[in-house]
Amino acid sequence: MDVSNITPSNFIEEFINKDLAAGVYDRVQTRFPPEPNGYLHVGHAKAICVDFGIAEKYGGVCNLRLDDTNPTKEDAEYVDAIIEDIKWLGFKIDHIYYASDYFDIIYDCAVKLIQMGKAYVDDLTAEQIREYRGTLTQPGKNSPWRNRSIEENLDLFARMTAGEFENGQKVLRAKIDMASPNINMRDPVIYRILKAPHHRTGDKWCVYPMYDFAHPISDAAEKVTFSLCTLEFEDHRPLYDWPLKELNWPEAPRQIEFARMNLSYTVTSKRRCLRLVKDGLVDGWDDPRMATLCGMRRRGYPAAALRDFVDKIGVSKANSVIDYSMLEACVRENLNENADRAMAVLRPVKVIVDNYPADKVEEIQVPVHPNKPELGNKTVYFTRELYIEQEDFCEQPPKGYFRLSPDREVRLKGAYYVKFVSCEKDANGEVRVIHVTYDPASFGGETPDGRKVKGTLHWISAAHCSDATVRLYDRLFQVENPSDETGVTDFTEHLNPDSMIVLQGCKIGADIQQAHPGDTFQFMRQGYFCIDADSTTEYPVINRVVALKDSWGKGR
Repeated sequence: MDVSNITPSNFIEEFINKDLAAGVYDRVQTRFPPEPNGYLHVGHAKAICVDFGIAEKYGGVCNLRLDDTNPTKEDAEYVDAIIEDIKWLGFKIDHIYYASDYFDIIYDCAVKLIQMGKAYVDDLTAEQIREYRGTLTQPGKNSPWRNRSIEENLDLFARMTAGEFENGQKVLRAKIDMASPNINMRDPVIYRILKAPHHRTGDKWCVYPMYDFAHPISDAAEKVTFSLCTLEFEDHRPLYDWPLKELNWPEAPRQIEFARMNLSYTVTSKRRCLRLVKDGLVDGWDDPRMATLCGMRRRGYPAAALRDFVDKIGVSKANSVIDYSMLEACVRENLNENADRAMAVLRPVKVIVDNYPADKVEEIQVPVHPNKPELGNKTVYFTRELYIEQEDFCEQPPKGYFRLSPDREVRLKGAYYVKFVSCEKDANGEVRVIHVTYDPASFGGETPDGRKVKGTLHWISAAHCSDATVRLYDRLFQVENPSDETGVTDFTEHLNPDSMIVLQGCKIGADIQQAHPGDTFQFMRQGYFCIDADSTTEYPVINRVVALKDSWGKGR
């Protein structure tokens, strides 16, 4: 394959270019191999972008392979979710395979290793195997069963396969080197007994291969050329290479490791995420506060923004923690370019324009998107009764307050200048109605006398709006590294109590009410919002995707 026209952008592509130029491989084939035992999270987005993106760049193939070697933890629900997430991110899955597709091949490889004297059946318990393994500074010691004859090992492995022994009673181990400085090479277990039905193979098997054994053989059987994985597998690379070398596999894949993506203010551990779901601390795996891809999709994060984020952090060999604000900045940038504009009032207070005719309805044309004139305009209605935000009025304003107050004139966006007249309060002293007057000559912000105002407020006609529920989402945790439990007894003590604020009775226009789940808008002066999956025309539910500006940490 000619790579003279392909400029590598990271160290992985440099390896690929070298191997292609040297004729080690004549094509590029990768795979994304998640275990279907949970939902994909933001860290997986990087692996997906690397695996599928590199194949795409080189005109190669990237398959999805579900690592279903542990039937007790896997479910078809997760398989469907994984496929949906990859497609949402915008990648084409060339083929879908399962590790279980190769169970017969993997099993035959194990038998061949036994026949070569390279694997043996061990009777040690899991705890004893750990004790025999040694430490980083001390070598391990041989199992008393290590020197069983080939015939005895073949017989015992066949009896394991036939279900004669119970779970944990025997395992098959590779015979490598118990004194190896790499603990992974100290006779690792490659098959264990697991009497559990498999979601695809049913009760055919009661022995299952371990990941470190199944993975390289599956890659090789699938004709993968570059096995790309995260840095924690670097120490496993000799074990990845070992069975393929021993079995003299032609065109064995090359494993290349890269740093995983660690994101501040999140947890991605399946165990911790499951705890959040099971304890009701979040509303399921697709809760918009979760770092799962389905949660981010429901919140309204554009897939293109996530891909842009992965591209900006790049591919490296050094682990690091990426600040969450960088992801939010990519989301803002995307939505600023693509989200339609709308006016919505989240904490409404009524305004009556005393000198505006009660029966008059004025149609005002506003652009759908200020930077996309090709999208045209939409109509908003100006009437005597309006709603503005509660925070946009203050009877005793502090210094620097430029919104509506007794001594300040403001502009209503796209309409008129208004001045305060009086306000009505309830029994608790809360302002319920504000009376103002408008200047008919100030439409569009132009006045005959040329006066200007510093405050511009968004608003919505009381006669042309409906109620909605708006969920203001923020980061789920209030510390950068919630997995660091130093000084606390439980990582859930780091939960942000303000990660979701639910507002009822928000006021929205017809353009928002008629929108579909997943549609996004920029609410003037508020942020970017997305129609939630729970939303209906009768009961709109809207999620805040991200605020207009990064204010995290201010005042916290």
